[in-house]
Amino acid sequence: MIQVRFAGLGGQGIILMGEVLGEAAVLDKKYVGQASSYGSEARGSATKADVVISDSWIDYPEVTEADVLVCMSQGTYDLYKQKINPSTGMIFIDTQMVKPDPSSPVKHIPIPANEVALKELGNRMTANMVLLGAVLKTLGLVSEGALLQSLSKRIPASFLETNKKALALGFRLATGG
Repeated sequence: MIQVRFAGLGGQGIILMGEVLGEAAVLDKKYVGQASSYGSEARGSATKADVVISDSWIDYPEVTEADVLVCMSQGTYDLYKQKINPSTGMIFIDTQMVKPDPSSPVKHIPIPANEVALKELGNRMTANMVLLGAVLKTLGLVSEGALLQSLSKRIPASFLETNKKALALGFRLATGG
């Protein structure tokens, strides 16, 4: 079983990241538990999406101790960095949005998602997909086919190609390119 928590601010596509991963895992015939929460403001409040993926039945659909934390804001990083498995956990951070705690024993993986999305695609709105691509390429949680199928179900056709390009950029970043 692996527990993944996406965290950031409303409007960054945090909930969408969880939905895309969760559905991709289902398409790969995994058991999935998923939960999300966000503040009452339409944009800018703390948001999280929890995805629990397993080869067997899941008792509780929310993350209790994250194996993977994916952060797109400093506030949510500060809030959740202590709620991760200290020995095997990994924290992916958007380098433009999060300054890591140097005293943290947890492995941090810096991904310049906002920077690359703006530079390569001209649109920061795809930073979430850049980061998701980097996370999934690094961890291999779902197949690429299931990921693209899930994405095509969640993204309007007019934005699908841009989001596919953003995922591909994340794949490239994860492999050092």
